[in-house]
Amino acid sequence: MKRPSWPSWMPIDPYIAAILGTVGLAALLPARGTAADVASGASTTAVALLFFLYGARLSTREALDGLRHWRLHLTVLLCTFAVFPLLGLAAKGLVPYVLTPALFSGFLFLTLVPSTIQSSIAFTSMARGNVPAAICAGSFSSLAGIVLTPLLAAWLLGHSAGGFSADSLLKIVLQLLVPFLAGQFLRRWVGGFLARNKKVLGFVDRGSILLVVYTAFSQGMVEGVWSQITPARLGALLGVEAVLLAAMLSLTWYGAKKLGFGRADRIAIQFAGSKKSLAAGLPMASVLFGAQASLAVLPLMLFHQMQLMVCAVIAKRRSHDPEAVEARAAEAGESRIAESGRPGGAGPVSSRAGSAATRTAAGTARRSG
Repeated sequence: MKRPSWPSWMPIDPYIAAILGTVGLAALLPARGTAADVASGASTTAVALLFFLYGARLSTREALDGLRHWRLHLTVLLCTFAVFPLLGLAAKGLVPYVLTPALFSGFLFLTLVPSTIQSSIAFTSMARGNVPAAICAGSFSSLAGIVLTPLLAAWLLGHSAGGFSADSLLKIVLQLLVPFLAGQFLRRWVGGFLARNKKVLGFVDRGSILLVVYTAFSQGMVEGVWSQITPARLGALLGVEAVLLAAMLSLTWYGAKKLGFGRADRIAIQFAGSKKSLAAGLPMASVLFGAQASLAVLPLMLFHQMQLMVCAVIAKRRSHDPEAVEARAAEAGESRIAESGRPGGAGPVSSRAGSAATRTAAGTARRSG
């Protein structure tokens, strides 16, 4: 039997559709009273589990090996944790005319979140870029984000993100940093199990984040947070985010060229340096914002979907660059040589292999958080 898959013509990522469904459920049936306490406790546990799995999956050895390309990784980190926040701060001039203070807080938080890993790798692969560099850049960004995102949020967002109170810092350490470090410590013993059960654990990841979304939006409904946003404000937010994404995509591409990086490295920098991770941002927001988390994550949810759609188009166009065509031809030639050397080799390799690889990368990007 053929396994059902998400239609390629659908413009929305299936995971975003699941999140939107969860938001709708929270709007219709928000958790109240004892149910809210249970959901909050389960959400806290889910956040700790997520960061434990992040730590257990991150290969410290691979990350250290990637330090040899330090200029590229430093460029991505500066884009993620310096340029993005500066652009976010510049948007403060749009308050209150375009963005409400609450939406601006969420928008600024979006600029502080680390980069993605899976979708950066997938799009870099589609565009025939430096995939190992994209892997390391995404890993470094996620690792740095464990510490930098909460600290930058506390510093730049002030009271709306809990400030530098002992309670908020203790929450960050216990719910984010301690589970992550525990995962790193236990990786030697649990790494094999995680690798063998990657698909099942992927459902655990997504299920945990959906629980976090339900809890945050339920609390927002009970507190009346959604009365603060109108369709006009939502449209204005989308416009501001479109400008932000366009600015970062242009800056990472042309800035990397000015810095002397080659085409393959520029592709990795563009896709790793212009993206923000929904999977990392949602749990962090639930810890940092509390009852205001539902509005805080709205800009990130919209930006995540926008970046997937735009980057998919860019990656497809980059795959048709002359350099990419030459690289595919060279790989096809190597594959034909290897195939003809085998007993009973089939000779020339079908060009469908390249298309299959592209489809696989695109599917990975659509599924990633």
